[in-house]
Amino acid sequence: MRVLLVEDDVTLQRGLAHVLTDAGHRAIVVGNGVYADTLLATEPFDLVVLDLGLPQMDGIMVLENLRKRRQTLPVLILSARDRTQDRVRGLDSGADDYMTKPFELSEFEARVRALLRRGQGASLRIGLLEWFWDRREAAIDARTISLSRHEVSVLEALVQNPGRIIAKDTLAHQLGVDGEVAGSNLVEVYIHRLRRKLAEARVEIRTVRGLGYRLQEIRED
Repeated sequence: MRVLLVEDDVTLQRGLAHVLTDAGHRAIVVGNGVYADTLLATEPFDLVVLDLGLPQMDGIMVLENLRKRRQTLPVLILSARDRTQDRVRGLDSGADDYMTKPFELSEFEARVRALLRRGQGASLRIGLLEWFWDRREAAIDARTISLSRHEVSVLEALVQNPGRIIAKDTLAHQLGVDGEVAGSNLVEVYIHRLRRKLAEARVEIRTVRGLGYRLQEIRED
């Protein structure tokens, strides 16, 4: 899963990013509210871990902007603000959970798991394609599709945002590829392979020239 970690404490950044990576997630770390707000408006994520006391833009404002855009991804607030009114304000502003600092990393891991399960459900169906979040597997008419690790990464990014354009560089980032040309070429290779494997799923991965790719159901008129 793709997690945006918004925290300006460098030591805590490193510790939480390590925990998320060890759990199999891709952690994108930022240290100020303005950058976090920009990323949330332009890139797909599965979860936001959000500090409140951020430079340039307060975490509450980042959260409120997220919900004004009608984005429903789960948000876990991490904050040293431990008064009841602070927790109430955070939850009322649209957070799904609130943890006060300091906290145990094991509890942090458990809350991340719970929010991701709640946010994704057990599976998602588009056309005849079914994606299972916990197993990171795809099936067509209950038949599991054989996918490579990189094909899983690309398909997961598209499935998370059906109907939405996903930029090619975002998919390259999912693959962990450095370099614009290398990343672009590799994404095209895996998109081509996925199109063949999804030929019977009544879905298509459409190229939106100059912008990226979009997964959508093929509807018969």
